[in-house]
Amino acid sequence: MIISKKKDIKDILKALEGYKTVYLFGCNSCAQQCKTGGPDELKEMTEALEANGLKVLGSSLVPETCYRQYVLKEFRNVPAAKEADAVLVLACGAGVRTVADANAETQPVLPANDSIFLATVERQGRFYEGCALCGECVLIETGGICPHTECPKGLLNGPCGGVANGMCEVNIDNECAWVRIYRRLKKQGRLHLMMKITPPKDHSVAIRPRNVLQRTPTGSVPKDRKKTG
Repeated sequence: MIISKKKDIKDILKALEGYKTVYLFGCNSCAQQCKTGGPDELKEMTEALEANGLKVLGSSLVPETCYRQYVLKEFRNVPAAKEADAVLVLACGAGVRTVADANAETQPVLPANDSIFLATVERQGRFYEGCALCGECVLIETGGICPHTECPKGLLNGPCGGVANGMCEVNIDNECAWVRIYRRLKKQGRLHLMMKITPPKDHSVAIRPRNVLQRTPTGSVPKDRKKTG
């Protein structure tokens, strides 16, 4: 789940200067759970924009704004989405990118949120960063606790010498990730894994932008996803 936070309305209004009409896209998945892009937030944003002289032509709450086909469907079926001077997306950065690409780059598409991190969800409203999407997972050897993410230093062979009473020296309110890894592996009878030296990360696997180009039943890559240039 992608965690996002609302941008300051002043920043949004500044970005919309010069435009008269706006169409809104929300996300009924991650942003809805974060309270940054669900039905309540779409209503709140509509009221805020209209109170500042902008005309909101409508809004779409799609199941997942990062899913291209859902967004394309809205542009096909809702004329107002294409008629607005600008589109404001209440979702993560991937949602903004998807909306911008889906409308053939003919409209300014602006973000209403800042994307923060990929989260583990404890329950509604309680989210914790658990994965850095590094492309080279070590969880098989660390009891499901990611040192690359949960250690501020990203140490793959820890702990460091700054641990005090089991707490992190950088983020003093958090337990050291490697202390937690030790305790979990001990309970699982897998402490021998602590003796393994993990080599430096292969950062080439995380060179951006990354993609997965799945082939169609005919064996070809869809034309609109092929690399050009």
